[in-house]
Amino acid sequence: METVTLNVSGMSCGHCVKAVEGSMGKLDGVKMVEVKLDKGQVDVEFDANVVTLATIKEAIDDQGYDVE
Repeated sequence: METVTLNVSGMSCGHCVKAVEGSMGKLDGVKMVEVKLDKGQVDVEFDANVVTLATIKEAIDDQGYDVE
């Protein structure tokens, strides 16, 4: 398992947290997602043999947030 912290801009409320966590939870290989709204960060634990970091970033981007 790998764990990364992604900087995500545009998140401002509980709905944003649910949108990001919901989209990430649907991805095979993602074990844990923790949104830190106050820091604009998302911690993701995932199996790199199942899902790529690019796919994870794309899922966040698809929700309308910018991933750095």
